[in-house]
Amino acid sequence: MENDPPQNKPYDFIMYPESDAGQYSHRDCTVNFYTRVGALLDPSMTMLNIGAGRGANILEEYSPYRRKVQTFKGRVSKLIGIDVDPVVMENPELDEAYIVAPKDIYPLADNSIDIIVSDHVLEHVEFPLEFATELHRVLKPGGWFCARTPVKWGYIGIGARLVPNSLHVKILKMLQPGRKAEDIFDVFYRINSRSAIRRAFPPSLWKDCTYGFNGVPGYHGNRKALFRLVEFWCWLMPRSLSAKFHIFIQKR
Repeated sequence: MENDPPQNKPYDFIMYPESDAGQYSHRDCTVNFYTRVGALLDPSMTMLNIGAGRGANILEEYSPYRRKVQTFKGRVSKLIGIDVDPVVMENPELDEAYIVAPKDIYPLADNSIDIIVSDHVLEHVEFPLEFATELHRVLKPGGWFCARTPVKWGYIGIGARLVPNSLHVKILKMLQPGRKAEDIFDVFYRINSRSAIRRAFPPSLWKDCTYGFNGVPGYHGNRKALFRLVEFWCWLMPRSLSAKFHIFIQKR
């Protein structure tokens, strides 16, 4: 069909011709987020990846440059991954891996982590205060928590909360062709607004450098009209109602 992209090529590469120069667009959310994470790194650091999964963001990445900015093994002293999904034990990018339940104490010492990355995980956090408390425990003073997550009142957050969790696999199969069912988890959106972030990460304990970001439309079913409609919606909305938060919070 006319609207379908070539096999395995992301649809935004069709919509943004500049993607042929470097394999990413000017609105690439992944490049924006991980470039800022990279700016905080030092080779001596120990990094914790919360929600590391099977490493699909690297193993299945189409763009060599996006794969490069998301790869931290070899760029830090140690890369530790944790996840509720046992598949994290198979992630080839990690130096250490652990399976944890939502309220578990992480198997990590106090003040042992320099930087934490959590990509599209906060929308799945059921217990925000317990989650934030554990981050504060394991991070060193001055350490950073870096997260990318949909905004509760952005178009992704509204859509995800209107659709019951039981139907997410079916709906996402239509809106994101190629999305694997094993990568879809229940969402709660309990830490995805400015007020919720402040409650979990109070200013007395954390310095908050969070900002909103509208990247490439991600839920369009590879249809040009829907892609452009989402683009227009994001253009209309104020930054507080962006599609996603890029959360950068430093432990005081």
